[in-house]
Amino acid sequence: MATTPDATGTQIPFDPSATDPERQAALIASIDELRRERNAVILAHNYQYPEIQDIADYVGDSLGLSQYAATTDADVIAFCGVHFMAETAKILNPSKTVLLPDLAAGCSLADTITAEQLREWKSQFDDPVVVSYVNTTAEVKAESDYCCTSGNAQAIIEAIPADRTILFCPDMFLGTYLESITGRKMQVWLGECHVHAGIRPDDVNARLEAAPESELLVHPECGCASGCMYHVSTGDLPADRVHVLGTEAMLRRVEQSPAQEFVVATESGIIHRMREAAPEKVFRTVSERAICKYMKEITLEKLERALREDQHVIEVDPVVAQRAELAIRRMVEIT
Repeated sequence: MATTPDATGTQIPFDPSATDPERQAALIASIDELRRERNAVILAHNYQYPEIQDIADYVGDSLGLSQYAATTDADVIAFCGVHFMAETAKILNPSKTVLLPDLAAGCSLADTITAEQLREWKSQFDDPVVVSYVNTTAEVKAESDYCCTSGNAQAIIEAIPADRTILFCPDMFLGTYLESITGRKMQVWLGECHVHAGIRPDDVNARLEAAPESELLVHPECGCASGCMYHVSTGDLPADRVHVLGTEAMLRRVEQSPAQEFVVATESGIIHRMREAAPEKVFRTVSERAICKYMKEITLEKLERALREDQHVIEVDPVVAQRAELAIRRMVEIT
């Protein structure tokens, strides 16, 4: 994957199909024409290449993308994200054409649990409530009572009666973090996102030492999230410098905070939106390893081909979709 250092030394991935300015301009023009001709909407996750974010009709996190998909009047949804996100859009829009520009855009976290594994896990408890992070397949969602994102997971956990056993899957770091902030003991599946799990406390410490005036923004999926909150509680890290937030909350924070520098502990693609939201501020990724190869499978060239050739139409079994929709609708409605 090609990267280039920015002014802060942060390695920023760039779309390999956008290196030739003339080729990039031609692709953008073709995408815009196809979008108009087909009444298509382009949705892009915060972790996509900057070039993809710039051409999208809407850029956001999993919750925002799901909410947008649930209300769009477009005939075609071109989803610049990963497979489970496109599945979710299809479940919410069964009559629309949903395209994923590259089927290789999967998710290491979603791969950590199958529907069969979830059914076996559920059978070990008496009438449990299953809360599945949105980073799961449609089949896993169909076995769940609620879906959630990092932005609304706390609200969903707190809405479940205290006498019910909660099974939370598949992210163990987010699950552990939710236990700590809600005081709710849960059964947590031992899955992880390879990008967020790879962000370790040593990475955080090194970046904060190099930028002592910066604020630290940590995604709750990160392996360091609970550790950071522990160090806040002991006084090793100042509470006003550390914020554990989902990506959309991170964006609100950088606009509202008086801080001028930020260390960002999540996938590096979010920095593009942060710079657009607060161009006068400085942003550094916490680790050069914080790059999701799956998100970066989507390029302008693949997006253009998907719209032109109906490449990679996403379908979901109607029975699975019907069962998964309830959990997804609850996620969309609870914020």
